[in-house]
Amino acid sequence: MAKKIASIIKLNINAGKGTPAPPVGPALGQAGINMMEFLKKFNEMTAPQIGYKLPVEITVFEDKSYSFVVKQPLMSDLIKAAMGIERGSSNPSKQSAGRLTKDKALEVAKKKLPDLNTDDLEQAIRIVAGTARSMGIDTDF
Repeated sequence: MAKKIASIIKLNINAGKGTPAPPVGPALGQAGINMMEFLKKFNEMTAPQIGYKLPVEITVFEDKSYSFVVKQPLMSDLIKAAMGIERGSSNPSKQSAGRLTKDKALEVAKKKLPDLNTDDLEQAIRIVAGTARSMGIDTDF
């Protein structure tokens, strides 16, 4: 028989650098999860992706056991890495932080495709372009 789900916790944690400090500690503590065990597993699993912030979905069961899924890095982090910039524009509507080419958008879309709500690469590129525009990055497509 399947276990009953008590809660689902969604967090964004730095890859390979999970610590019991907020917001991770309080969220896991409320759910009754062994925090250090989770952080050890998470840090080992995500060590190759250091430098990115990763979305994590933790499913907590009624018997206090858990499972977790680590998703692809945040799209904004992938865009910044692809363009080689530190951050987006502080005033996106008036100031540009750079220009995203279709090739770079395709590269980001391919990495993020498993987490998107589409299987079509063209639609994924449009999603990447929308995120880039919200960061103050111009697109040429």
